[in-house]
This record gives sequence, C-alpha cells and structure tokens, in this order.
Amino acid sequence: MSEFKLVTGALATLGVAVSALVLIPYYLLHSVQPPKGLKPYTEQQLRGRAVYVKDGCVYCHSQQPRDPGQAPDNLRGWGRPSVAADYAYDRPHLLGTMRTGPDLFNIAARQPSEDWNLGHLYQPRAYTPGSIMPAFPFLFTEVRGPTPAGEKAVNLPPPYAKPGLTVLPTREAKDLVAYLLSLDHTYPVLQARAAQP
Repeated sequence: MSEFKLVTGALATLGVAVSALVLIPYYLLHSVQPPKGLKPYTEQQLRGRAVYVKDGCVYCHSQQPRDPGQAPDNLRGWGRPSVAADYAYDRPHLLGTMRTGPDLFNIAARQPSEDWNLGHLYQPRAYTPGSIMPAFPFLFTEVRGPTPAGEKAVNLPPPYAKPGLTVLPTREAKDLVAYLLSLDHTYPVLQARAAQP
C-alpha cells in the first residue's frame, strides 16, 4: 500500500512539473511569430553556432538581457530585454546560466567588426585588458612570413603581434565570428508590458 502511495505521489509530482514547465509554456508561446527584423541563421552561422556550443561559450556567456526592474543590463549596454520571439530560430536555446563574461545577445551591435571578434578570440587580453576569457588559439593557424594570397590575417595590437608570424583564422573561427555577428537584436519588438491591456 505504501508503494502505491509513493508511486502515485511521484507521478503526480512529475505531472505537475511537466505541466508547469512544458505544457503551459508551450500553450502560451506556440503561436509567437518571429519579429520582422529577425532572420533565420545561414549555413555558416549555424556551423558557427555549433562551434559556440562545442567550445563551451555558453558556460560563461548568456544571451538574455533582463528587464531593468530585475537587473541593470540596459545600463551595461546589453540592449533591450529579450522576448520569447527573439529565440524563434534557436534550437536548442542558448540562454546561458552564468555571466562570467558579458551577455552576447547584442554583441554584433556592440562589436560589429569581424577583425575585432577574430582578434578577441585569438587573444582576448589584447582587446579587453584584464579579461579572464581563455584564448582560443586552436581556432587559428600561425604561418611564417607574409599573408598568403586570398587569406585574411588577424591584425593583433603591437604588444601581441609576433614578428614574422602571420595568424590566420580557420574555417571554424570564421564561422564562429559569423554567428556572433548575427547576434544583433536591435529590431523593434512588442514588449510584454506594452502587450497587456
């Protein structure tokens, strides 16, 4: 008899949890359409998104600026609070749980330079003094001599440039930067407060 109560209680708890965390949000959000300014990811951006996940960027960076009533994310320059429609093309969602580094929801609006993003991946402290972000040199190749024809070298600031050595981004680095440069959510959206009667 006690086993029956235990199993029934466990199933009831599971049912409440699934309803609260899956069914009700799905019912409320399944008809949300993407904003007009949000574009689906290109093939290159999707490859870069996979690099973002593989290299663990999501462990230190979030992609969900909060409402000013909850946190001063807008004062940090991270942009407007995110809304559900901003994630229409994200599978899986990369909201993140920690902010060891800055929120990347609008990194393309704050740092739209491909050169800056490539250099920052290769050596973060060259662009952000005191940064604790790890460098990702395995996303680059170093060659002796001048830049090969048809390639674009990473231009590092003088203290970090190595004489006679050219740093070239790999396809993974270019794809990751393409993904980061797609993270520009500055288009207008209907905020939750404005939508309420």
